Amino acid sequence: MRKILITGGLGQIGSELTKKMRDIYGNDNVVMSDMKAKDTHKDLIESGPFEVLDILDKEKMGNVIEKYKINTVVNLAAILSAVGEAKPGLCYDVNMNGLYNVLELGREKDLSVFTPSSIAVFGESTPKDKTPQDTIMRPETMYGVTKVAGENLCDYYHRKFGVDTRGVRFPGLISNDTLPGGGTTDYAVHIYYEALRKKKYTSFIDKGTQMDMMYMPDALNAIVQLLEADPTRLKHRNAFNITAMSFDPEDMAASIRKHIPEFQLDYDVDPVRQSIANSWPNSLDDSEARAQWDWNPEYLLDDVTADMLEKLRIKLNIMC
Repeated sequence: MRKILITGGLGQIGSELTKKMRDIYGNDNVVMSDMKAKDTHKDLIESGPFEVLDILDKEKMGNVIEKYKINTVVNLAAILSAVGEAKPGLCYDVNMNGLYNVLELGREKDLSVFTPSSIAVFGESTPKDKTPQDTIMRPETMYGVTKVAGENLCDYYHRKFGVDTRGVRFPGLISNDTLPGGGTTDYAVHIYYEALRKKKYTSFIDKGTQMDMMYMPDALNAIVQLLEADPTRLKHRNAFNITAMSFDPEDMAASIRKHIPEFQLDYDVDPVRQSIANSWPNSLDDSEARAQWDWNPEYLLDDVTADMLEKLRIKLNIMC
């Protein structure tokens, strides 16, 4: 039976992954951790073990691993792209030194380690359309730099020390549960909230900017599916391209208008986040993930829109 520690457990992915993994593996077998407890997540925190943990504190993380007899770490603690550009030193420290601590504990204690990467590993010199699994990676953000280095570091720990490291390159993630925390693709969540509240949205990403996206249920399934995949099938381990759809803000607006015909979209482009978006691919080739561990997403854009609007109407108490 897996005994799992999730770092960054109160973030956009972690809060939802904790629920899913507790359903699969049992509440007591999934330890959620974060820098501090939050009243907004009280029910989740109380549904199973929770530890206040900074991944830069290797000694405390080791103690938590020993306390709960952990054999799998899902390392979600990270500083994301837009915040990383504002605080590059912090981004490097958390994303690199924190990961190093996790991998060292993986080596010392024979742990499986899942660490997600991102489309941010790519840059202007990367092929833009159907970006291959193995290609040029020259990122232009600190977040991207740390993710490229992290992929290589995880591969090194697997080759050198036999640590069972695995990971995917996530595109932008859309969730109806937890708000995103400082990424370039955050507009693709905010737009649904504003469509219901105001029937209009001002996008900080410009018209025509194609980016890969994924609905959170598919992202959570990908983590569990790769963790449980047969290792003998895995030629790659720590950097699988995965995607579900690629669209721009206008495509989202068109999808929303199928449910809210009067929805209006305008633009006030954020030059920092737009520059980041411009350096990323339009679409990814995820054929290796499909071949090596049967990756197959369920949600396309119109599916996401219908589900997001339905769930958010209930959440926001907007029933018209």
